[in-house]
Amino acid sequence: MENVLRSTRITLEMIKWEHSIFALPFALMGAILAANGWPAGRQLLWIVVCMVSARSAAMAFNRWLDREIDAHNPRTSMRALPAGELSATFVLCFTVIACGVFIIGAAMLNHLTLLLSPVALIVVLGYSFMKRVTRWSHMVLGLALGIAPAAAWIAVRGKLETRAVLLTVIVLLWVGGFDVLYACQDFQHDREVGLHSVPQAFGIKGAFAIARAMHAGMALLLLVMLRSFHLGKVSFIGVLLVIALLAYEHSIVSPRDLRRMNAAFFTLNGVISVLLLFFVSADVLHH
Repeated sequence: MENVLRSTRITLEMIKWEHSIFALPFALMGAILAANGWPAGRQLLWIVVCMVSARSAAMAFNRWLDREIDAHNPRTSMRALPAGELSATFVLCFTVIACGVFIIGAAMLNHLTLLLSPVALIVVLGYSFMKRVTRWSHMVLGLALGIAPAAAWIAVRGKLETRAVLLTVIVLLWVGGFDVLYACQDFQHDREVGLHSVPQAFGIKGAFAIARAMHAGMALLLLVMLRSFHLGKVSFIGVLLVIALLAYEHSIVSPRDLRRMNAAFFTLNGVISVLLLFFVSADVLHH
């Protein structure tokens, strides 16, 4: 039992479960917009369970599938699996259990969420294969996180609507853009081992240009979101702050200097998602 608890703790550290903060605020925002106020407490509970379990399954599966690749990459060779701190069997079992929790959570929401739960798992688990076959794997990662607000919308309303898809595209561009930047750190390694990525295909300068274009698209769609959901001045202030943080994120890293990539990737993106949730939910709940 002690070994299982230790392995579980190391697994949670490995998948950085606390980084669920990236997508969870967008899921909660989708739920609040769908309900035009606070959703039922039961709905919120199971949305959170589904979000955390789906992301945990996706990250654990990614580490399991990439364990040999990580072992040969100096940046990732000390991760738990290549370093021998965890067994591949344990991590795969953890993935299966997390998938099971996700399906149970989906079943507790409504019939449509249950029916769509295998589709969601295919998307979030399928991302791990994408860098082996396409340079646009970053977009699949964006979709994996981007379905969160649409899924939350379905959880609350029992159906999918066009406005919810807009939220998905916003998250897709946001996540895809910062994942393109993050992948610049592995430019040489990906090229040597034959993995596909935007930096590997277009070079680091080209990758930065593509990431900027994706984040500019996100900024534009955030403004469209204000109109689509009839949001007010409070949300507008939040959107302006998010756009300013995106600009700052791009100002602290460059093709010649990637040293502050972790600050841009983890700290700023966590702030962006929480900030947008705060201002939009304050706007909706105020009315």
